[in-house]
Amino acid sequence: MRFQVHSSLEYEVKTPCVFILNLEAAALPRQRIVAERLQLAPAHPIDRFAEDEGGSRFFRVIAQPGPFRIAYEGEVAVNMLDRAPEDIAEVPVGELPLDILPYLYPSRFCQSDLLGRFARRAFEDAAPGHSRVTAICNWIYEHVDYERGSSNSQTSAYDTMVLRAGVCRDFAHLGIAFCRALNIPARFASGYAWKLDPPDFHAVFEAYLGGEWYLFDATRQAALQGLVRIGVGRDASDAAFATIFGDAAFKAMSVGIEAAQPVADEEPTTRAVGVG
Repeated sequence: MRFQVHSSLEYEVKTPCVFILNLEAAALPRQRIVAERLQLAPAHPIDRFAEDEGGSRFFRVIAQPGPFRIAYEGEVAVNMLDRAPEDIAEVPVGELPLDILPYLYPSRFCQSDLLGRFARRAFEDAAPGHSRVTAICNWIYEHVDYERGSSNSQTSAYDTMVLRAGVCRDFAHLGIAFCRALNIPARFASGYAWKLDPPDFHAVFEAYLGGEWYLFDATRQAALQGLVRIGVGRDASDAAFATIFGDAAFKAMSVGIEAAQPVADEEPTTRAVGVG
């Protein structure tokens, strides 16, 4: 499947600011960038750096006072794994690749240690593997209200468990925390989400099962087979689309994704969607 993605951010820069941005589609074996363009107005030199494992592509810009706009557009070919959920098993901790182990530990926004007792009581009896993570997503969908403005950039998985309300970022953090509490490696993922209404940057999570990473979205708002990933990390702190050092006022944002070719099945899939 091919998708056309685009985004723009507008700021009023008040003092010289360092922007670290993560808007470009990730470069991954199952996500090929066909064409892309990045524009800055006014133009500034760009320093680039990439995160090897998750394919995240960051760039740094030093912007001077005045209006500042960043615009990105690209065409991306996505070739997701397609598996029957019942065939995907959990990997024992003793058999996990060493580079996967950090995704078992608590992190700033995913306090799996604080939520472990609840996770074990609620999900230990669920069928192991992909089905258990689906049970986690079902619980979050049924017990946490999706409510814009109910959380902020400091809201953690533990906070969401108490408040029982949040947005996609919070749903992802809670899913990650529950998975890690059950010894299932999990990580945060941001992306351009096909079929998301209204369009926005979307947060989901990935669980490591059967030797691959599989996508999960407890909000059930996007079609996972049409997620163009931007960044991954232990939690949202590793995958922010913009981090600013200095004084800049946010003015406007637009995000979009469209299918670049006809798609036979435009409904969210019931199959397991893997990213490799």
